[in-house]
Amino acid sequence: MSEQRESAPVHGDLTEAGAGGGLMLPRVFRHIGNTGLSLVITLFGLLLVTFVIGRLVPVDPVLSVVGERATQEQYETAARAMGLDKPIPEQFAIYVNSVAHGDFGHSNLTARPVVEDLADAFPATLELATLATILGVLFGVPAGVVSAVNQGRWPDQVLRFVGLLGYSMPVFWLGLIALLVFYGQLEWVGGPGRLDTSYELSYEFDVTRHTGSILIDSALSGAWDVLFNALTHIVLPVVVLGYFSLAYISRMTRSFMLEQLGQEYVTTARVKGVPEWRVVWVHALGNAAVPLITVIVLSYAALLEGSVLTETVFAWPGLGLYITKALFAADLNAVLGGTVVIGVVFVCLNLLSDLLYVAVDPRAR
Repeated sequence: MSEQRESAPVHGDLTEAGAGGGLMLPRVFRHIGNTGLSLVITLFGLLLVTFVIGRLVPVDPVLSVVGERATQEQYETAARAMGLDKPIPEQFAIYVNSVAHGDFGHSNLTARPVVEDLADAFPATLELATLATILGVLFGVPAGVVSAVNQGRWPDQVLRFVGLLGYSMPVFWLGLIALLVFYGQLEWVGGPGRLDTSYELSYEFDVTRHTGSILIDSALSGAWDVLFNALTHIVLPVVVLGYFSLAYISRMTRSFMLEQLGQEYVTTARVKGVPEWRVVWVHALGNAAVPLITVIVLSYAALLEGSVLTETVFAWPGLGLYITKALFAADLNAVLGGTVVIGVVFVCLNLLSDLLYVAVDPRAR
């Protein structure tokens, strides 16, 4: 009897633990469901906004197709073919269905399906923004840490001045100066575009397209001459964009580190004799990494959609330059298609930021 009485609480504890474990599973599924529902609502709102913008812009999409010299009959035929004679709700339903099937219509500028143009332009922007973000993280995070550790001293003043220049100088001006000095005068790097004209045929015939990135595809194909030439062209726009990313990331890292270095756990670690490098680079930076991840991801998203001026200056055939040309040509299908892609990228990167936040910070789980 005594053994049964002693074992009863153990059995009860296991029952409670099993019940608690059983409650965790529905909670996880509920969280996943809420996240998925939020994602669907956000994307639906994005499509609604782009559709409304397409209808409010003072550009007649029918005229951009048939031209101003078209007859009234030709105009009405084109409008019916484009579905513009239907009620607005039905037009929106057709628009959502088309986008869901990857159909953004045809571009009036290139006479190709917009989705094919985006498939060519987006990898160029992705390549540029990714390398710029890597550069910004590799130099911006250490710069912010050093600046915070030396608050008020000369390293802090120098690094803050460098960051201030990154915020103050217009990107198009810095790009033009960089081209003038390093390409025009010193001839250290390649000029505008992704490749020299003499290498474009080699890229066309000798490189198999796997990702759309010249650097990756040429390396996979063993076209080392194309790879080297592409590196000479990409280094300058990457440095220009990376400098602005560095300025933002270093500033935010400094702010987060100053907050962590003032916490009691840092003082306790120092009193216990923990080496200073470990206090700063392991404990303080480890806690600052949680909000810093969000900053880096959003900075990456901003470079993906905000590199229009850089792509224009360096004639980089990316998404920003494509949308800019489409705007000047009143090519609404291309503009709206590019806008949707940028919006989807922002939504996905925000979701990635939340997932990384949970992975890094156990308290968020």
